Amino acid sequence: MIAAFIQSPVFRLLPVGVILLALQNTLFVDLQPAGVIVQVLLALAAAAGAAGGADRGALAGFVLGLIYDLGTDSPIGATALTMALGGVVAGIAWTIMVDPPWWLAAVFTTIGAAAGELAVPVLRIFIGEAEAFEPRFTRVVIVVAIAAGALSPLFVPLSRWCLRIRKPDWKALAE
Repeated sequence: MIAAFIQSPVFRLLPVGVILLALQNTLFVDLQPAGVIVQVLLALAAAAGAAGGADRGALAGFVLGLIYDLGTDSPIGATALTMALGGVVAGIAWTIMVDPPWWLAAVFTTIGAAAGELAVPVLRIFIGEAEAFEPRFTRVVIVVAIAAGALSPLFVPLSRWCLRIRKPDWKALAE
């Protein structure tokens, strides 16, 4: 059982997620483009979907969301659902092209991060918060999505390493 955990993608994803959460809660609180904190964990979840498909994006998003929920005062599982959604949306685009070039992976990551951030107020409504939509919601979604796309050249290879995703080897059919 321990060997199965060590071989699983979660074993690599946990320390990377903790380090990125620490960066998000320290460095990115001071570096706020347009007054918005960059959601680094959501960007990694969307990059995992762009690198490995919807199922791996959902796994990465859920694990990273749980790390975020445990490190902050949000309800456990709330952020995990929105980050898993971001990974799934980025991974659905992966079905179009199995090994996308870097710029297309950046587009997929941007779309996935936007979907994950758009789901946050919907989830807040289900939780019962009175003020689910902020007045600056559109700006938050745009900044988070653009930042995720900008971070994707770093995060797609990182997510491939974390999730043990190998690039496919295309071989010609033997005649």
